[in-house]
Amino acid sequence: MSAAVASATRVAIVTGAAQGIGLSIALRLADDGLDIAVNDITPKSDLLQAVVSDIQAKGRRAIAVPADVTSEEEVKGMVEKVVEELGTVDVMVANAGILILRKLLDSSVEEWERVMSVNVRGVMLCYKYAAAQMIKQGHGGRIIGASSSAGKRGAALMSAYCASKFAVRGLTQSLAVEMRGHNITVNAYCPGVLITPMSQHPDDDVNGGPVSTFLKTIGMPLSSELGSPDVVASLVSYLVKPEAHFVTGQSINLNPRLFD
Repeated sequence: MSAAVASATRVAIVTGAAQGIGLSIALRLADDGLDIAVNDITPKSDLLQAVVSDIQAKGRRAIAVPADVTSEEEVKGMVEKVVEELGTVDVMVANAGILILRKLLDSSVEEWERVMSVNVRGVMLCYKYAAAQMIKQGHGGRIIGASSSAGKRGAALMSAYCASKFAVRGLTQSLAVEMRGHNITVNAYCPGVLITPMSQHPDDDVNGGPVSTFLKTIGMPLSSELGSPDVVASLVSYLVKPEAHFVTGQSINLNPRLFD
């Protein structure tokens, strides 16, 4: 299919889409009528191909673009491949992220830098190359990043994660200002505790149910209200719509425990 034909339908890239929040976002945007490029690390290629099949079953075009978001060369190549195969990049969802639970006094520099590399540099590179492509295309776009409620309030055992998610908020606000003249909005989502592979643990069955091990580790009560990845997908669905053109530079809470 030619690029001219492909560009008639909006195309989204979703990173970290093999599972969890990224998977939910990819499927929701496909339901909304977008064609989807799903990204994750190469070891998850089989999972990505399953997501591609699910999206194609919905009648949308989909491709897998395995890449390490911490690598500038790979992110640049990912965007180029999506343009080559699907014709355009209209939405970037920089969702990929990692979490390491560790007291700051017990944290190694290597662990700290790993979290920062994925959660900050990875988002920055996706923002950078998506924005450059959208400016080149000249018809605007939507850029969305993964922050967290931990990017608005510090938490024990999560110093690196919190710092990285605070950084995403600043990055999002700054790029939003820079993109004002290009009809490109830049926003971030800030969910609380969700039931995802990142927050689940093999000991959950004996500790009290889904995400119980994570909640106990960070000192939250087992009665804490939990969300599903669908709540994030629903917000992203709105932010990519034409009527969301007036929303930019925002880091939006999805957390019943946080009101500031």
